[in-house]
Amino acid sequence: MIAQVLERARASRAELELSRGLRRSMHTAGAALTGLSVATRYVPTGGGLMVGGDWYDSIDLPNGRMAVVIGDVQGHDVHAAGLMAQLRTAVHAYAAEGHGPDAVLARASRFLTTLDEDRFATCLYIEADPSTGDLHIARAGHPHPVLRMPDGTCMLKHVSGGLPLGLMPGEEDYPIDTVRLHEGEILMLCTDGFIENGGHDMYTGWVRVRDAFSPGPADDLEGIADRLMAAVLDPGPGSREEAVARDGDDIALLLLRRDAIHARAEVSQRRLMLTVGQDQGEGLAEARAELKALLHDWARPDQVDTAVLLATELLGNVLVHTDQDGALNATVSGETGTRRLLVEVMDRGDELPHQRTPGELASSGRGLLLLDILADQWGVRPEPEGKTAWFALNEAAPADGGDIPSI
Repeated sequence: MIAQVLERARASRAELELSRGLRRSMHTAGAALTGLSVATRYVPTGGGLMVGGDWYDSIDLPNGRMAVVIGDVQGHDVHAAGLMAQLRTAVHAYAAEGHGPDAVLARASRFLTTLDEDRFATCLYIEADPSTGDLHIARAGHPHPVLRMPDGTCMLKHVSGGLPLGLMPGEEDYPIDTVRLHEGEILMLCTDGFIENGGHDMYTGWVRVRDAFSPGPADDLEGIADRLMAAVLDPGPGSREEAVARDGDDIALLLLRRDAIHARAEVSQRRLMLTVGQDQGEGLAEARAELKALLHDWARPDQVDTAVLLATELLGNVLVHTDQDGALNATVSGETGTRRLLVEVMDRGDELPHQRTPGELASSGRGLLLLDILADQWGVRPEPEGKTAWFALNEAAPADGGDIPSI
């Protein structure tokens, strides 16, 4: 019995040393490049190990670019930690070879299958260009990122995705979405344990995270990370490194902020950029949700509904009447109460739309008519490739009745 106790103690000690070594390697992420700052946090489960299946990484790429990665291997035991270390190394190697986000995830999926056919992993991989703020994102079954704007507005950033790594060998298809991160904006990547810790589901956990993520300036990225962790972890003694997730799931958090490269006058502005593909019908619902989040504090809810309706019409016209993808850019500028919303929808189709007079029973043809009635301004302009349809709404003070004022 004494021999068995000693053997178990040696095994536990070895597992603890292994997990500590893996935990230390998590802090060897590459330094942030000029124009981008990174803050990370990692909290293990309460099972005694210092690391589990979750991981994050930041990688310096050729041509001044940078990759950030967050992932979650199924399980919380030593085997999950070992798979995590191997998968993290593989992703790092594929990225350093110069592969794009889709190729990195496809190769990592096949690699995981060779290691263990019974376990899968979720992952989100971003290739970032610090000079422009462009983020090329590929997602493998991982939770969507969260975008925080300079004024504290937070929204789920819906990103196209494929199956988790290693789940269905031979079915690796990971589309790439492009998001532009503007100065002062922060993108939050996390594992599901961060959202669901404390018995929350994905919705209530998201509300809790949003309330902790929104307040305060964006300058103190480490302070924001600490505030987020304090919101989701049970209070108790101990330093940040000694914190433990209480619900049996590890927590990994990565914040990516676009910094000002050149000093410039601060402009009160919010932006939203997204693309809806021909084969992504659900993208319309996601676009509506993100536009509503952009206008969460707009003075009049009926104007928000108008903006969502008109944006849906413009995107729908692209998907129905062309064989092109639709790109939506939305900008809110000005001070609260007198702001202006500009929505632009671009496609590469050559044919310009024209206003029609549909009959009472017609099922289409009212898109431009709605623009003419509801928008303060609207238009269609040709581009070197394709065209852009746009509309503008001016924020109006709440009123008991009457028409929406127009310029």
